[in-house]
Amino acid sequence: LYVFLHMKLTLKYLDKMRCLRKRSAVSFLGVLVICLLFMNLYIEDGYVLEGDKQLIRETATHQLNSERYVHTFKDLSNFSGSINVSYRYLAGTPLPRKRYLTIGLSSVKRKKGNYLLETIKSIFEQSSYEELKEITVVVHLADFDSSWCEGMVRDISQKFAHHIIAGRLMVIHAPEEYYPVLDGLKRNYNDPEDRVKFRSKQNVDYAFLLNFCANLSDYYIMLEDDVRCSKNFLTAVKKVITSREGSYWVTLEFSKLGYIGKLYHSHDLPRLAHFLLMFYQEMPCDWLLIHFRGLLAQKDVIRFKPSLFQHMGYYSSYKGAENKLKDDDFEEDSFDIPDNPPANLHTNMNVFENYEASKAYSSIDEYFWGKAPSTGDLYVIVFEKPIKINKIKVITGTEDRQNDILHHGALEVGEKIVGSKKGRQCTTYLRLGEFKNGNFEMTDVEHKVLFNINCMRILVTKSQKEWLIIRSISIWTSQSPNQ
Repeated sequence: LYVFLHMKLTLKYLDKMRCLRKRSAVSFLGVLVICLLFMNLYIEDGYVLEGDKQLIRETATHQLNSERYVHTFKDLSNFSGSINVSYRYLAGTPLPRKRYLTIGLSSVKRKKGNYLLETIKSIFEQSSYEELKEITVVVHLADFDSSWCEGMVRDISQKFAHHIIAGRLMVIHAPEEYYPVLDGLKRNYNDPEDRVKFRSKQNVDYAFLLNFCANLSDYYIMLEDDVRCSKNFLTAVKKVITSREGSYWVTLEFSKLGYIGKLYHSHDLPRLAHFLLMFYQEMPCDWLLIHFRGLLAQKDVIRFKPSLFQHMGYYSSYKGAENKLKDDDFEEDSFDIPDNPPANLHTNMNVFENYEASKAYSSIDEYFWGKAPSTGDLYVIVFEKPIKINKIKVITGTEDRQNDILHHGALEVGEKIVGSKKGRQCTTYLRLGEFKNGNFEMTDVEHKVLFNINCMRILVTKSQKEWLIIRSISIWTSQSPNQ
């Protein structure tokens, strides 16, 4: 009996020791994993810049869970495969030939109003016959109400039968069983439960749509189901894409509202779909799109004006609430979108705070601001490639600082570039004209300038006591010269 009791106590002791070793091992592995994850912040990935790594440590309003954020730095590069979903084809089927652009819309039943048919109509009516050959429209009917879906398919098929037959329009549905849990989710931002469920499902709706569209075209643009399009919007989009050849971008924006008019490379869609699924319950889709862009190392918004798409719905798809948002930069017929090809910018003027030279050339609502310029001061643009220019427009001053204009200045274009990549400059310049009332505008430039343009500069011809704001520099290119 004594031996038996002794053996029992010994076994208990050994079991305790094994548990301690297991716990120690688990603790050690946990610490090791955390250390490795944080070390990953300092590993230089091809698409992660130092400024974007800072996102992990931010405590801004739109912040994601930091541990999950670290995880994405590793995993986003591996999310190239598609999500396993068996879609229902409600109308149309994919064509074997890739198109230039896929236009994706996701739609659910609304308590008030329905704008989907008008949106599809606008897409097709505002496109020329040649443009229609290059687009595919995919509509994801994402409501779980099968009778509503059937009714919408009937209406779409009746109104747009010829576009379905031509392979320009498809209607799909992702079955409910593929959706993750939508009830009892975290109530971030103190949103009510039904609001959290709505926006979380919407993220999954878009993820499944993006996943489906990944191999249909070269580019993908996201629209909402209550949008009006600008005339020949595809031509404007193609022009912008061509002008940015050779420069890195993740998202190009053709509207400042929500997820309207957000353009992506199709090869990024699988990663974006996985990203939306990974964080589907964390925050609204438009916030996630901003984080995705930042994680792939596009720090600044690249938005073009005038906007090509306008929100037209009056009632939101969430509870039928009023939604009167409008994009005041939208122009339906007379759009004239500049190219602003990739370039390096510098100035010898005394720059005020962070109003640096690049801000006058960017697509966002910022500007260059320099202290009182002197005769001979320069603002120089050196293009990455030689270009042919059709039109130039430069605006100085703002509505609230109308005297901070260029009172005496000229605009010149240059050729014969010399120097290394960082110090490139033109040796010969041709003066195109003088600034008038602080502005410069010239059309048909390619008929006045016989050489391919490498540089463009603004020259201050007389000192002024007022500071100088260059509000915007817009360049429209004609066909690129042969290299």
